[in-house]
Amino acid sequence: MKLEKTRREIDRLDAQIVSLLNQRAMLAVEISHQKRRSNLPVFAPDRESKLLRRLKKLGGEGPLSQQALQSIYREIISASIALQELQTIAFFGPEATFTHQAAQEQFGSSAIYLPVRGIADVFREVERGRADYGVVPIENSTEGVVNHTLDNFTESEVKICAEISLRVSQNLLSRESRLPAVKKIYTHPQPWGQCRLWLDGNLPDAEICEVSSTAKAAQLAARQKGTAALASRLAAKLHGLHILARDIQDNRNNRTRFLILGRHMPGPTGNDKTSLMLAIKDSVGALHRILKPFARYGVNLTSIESRPSRQGVWNYIFFIDCLGHIDEPKLKKAMAALKPLTSSLKVLGSYPRGE
Repeated sequence: MKLEKTRREIDRLDAQIVSLLNQRAMLAVEISHQKRRSNLPVFAPDRESKLLRRLKKLGGEGPLSQQALQSIYREIISASIALQELQTIAFFGPEATFTHQAAQEQFGSSAIYLPVRGIADVFREVERGRADYGVVPIENSTEGVVNHTLDNFTESEVKICAEISLRVSQNLLSRESRLPAVKKIYTHPQPWGQCRLWLDGNLPDAEICEVSSTAKAAQLAARQKGTAALASRLAAKLHGLHILARDIQDNRNNRTRFLILGRHMPGPTGNDKTSLMLAIKDSVGALHRILKPFARYGVNLTSIESRPSRQGVWNYIFFIDCLGHIDEPKLKKAMAALKPLTSSLKVLGSYPRGE
């Protein structure tokens, strides 16, 4: 009897939850009308960032983890956005890659996902309006920065409107159900390097066959007996593969940072990051001079990278990430002091800091 009473209470709460979700959805539709009248984008990373931070406080001491609450609300937000306008998301494909996984974590299951062949293609799809947003990798905690992504900013006017940090979990996938049955492993070179110790200890005699992506590895493993792939759990789901071993990367803290590309910058949230691209004239102490305005106005730098400029030999472009939003006074002052010291200065985006 006690079990049935508890179940009836759950049923009562479910009815309330569904009713409240529908009320929330009606408000989302009303917001869409207001946004259209003001010509505002549907996706609002600043609003979402504030909401997810508020969830941490609302969660309190309840049994649901912060991650569980955020996953639930990610789908609520995704469904609400779909009611306003169905979003198309271009990502560096193919399907089942970690970039695809990052895109789904940001936009949920109600968006339309468009895999494209190269990072440059993601930029182009967003620029031409064929995609509302794009997702590209920018940095891995063990492999470093993705130079090809940086290079595309030199010729593109897209803006960074959000970032997401994804824990890279490498898994051994196969149609086989037992580890000894695996004789060949398909893998992209990067996950192979990340899982070398585990492979040497558990499958030392397996043939390693390099392929173009983790998604391609999973496709091949799904077709052939006696083979396996190093790929994501999403790839296992899409291709109907067994997960023979989970989290086999040698560095358990391996993470990749992804950028969300769009045509608009979000407003400040109080916990933001700004990305800049600048060129300086080659002279003694030039790099030191451009760093001084940040120190003078108390702007914290989190990253600085250089790439060869296409404008001349031994000329370089610098990419700088700093804390704060471009509309904040101290960053405005730093930018004003920085501009005369550069031959070009471009704000790539101000956006909420990823968790």
